[in-house]
Amino acid sequence: MEIKDSGNRREFSSGAVRDINEGKGRCDLLPLGVIGEICDNTVFSNINEYIRTGDKMLLVEAIKEFSNIRYGDLNTAMLEVSKHYEDGCNKYGERNWEKGIPLHCYIDSGVRHYFKWLRGDTDEPHDRAFLWNLLGALWTHNYKPEFCDLPFKKEDTV
Repeated sequence: MEIKDSGNRREFSSGAVRDINEGKGRCDLLPLGVIGEICDNTVFSNINEYIRTGDKMLLVEAIKEFSNIRYGDLNTAMLEVSKHYEDGCNKYGERNWEKGIPLHCYIDSGVRHYFKWLRGDTDEPHDRAFLWNLLGALWTHNYKPEFCDLPFKKEDTV
């Protein structure tokens, strides 16, 4: 199963590129805490709390929980998501994501892929894409603070 490709790209100030997102909705703006309560789903709740607080461990917990649910363990999940990195390399070039992509893009796309995985969509590897986006969010949080554009971001933070 391959990553979908519209053939249209958006380019960020860093030079990184991703597929367009127009018409897909903005899942990063959803009330994920409320959705987490309605669905009794801690993955949504943890992502929501990360957006509000910037506590990276909440994303780590979401990754661990999903990995255990979907793959049975974290090691298998990481081996599976490595295939998504390989596919992304073929689509966008090696290490494109390390150039810098706004944090909200990772959350938006990750949540969308999670919804699609929950719904049972099989048109692309939504499980891998979900993990890839959360890992990208964590990496960006750690190494590209200038791309942290979520509510927890303080204006005076570098």
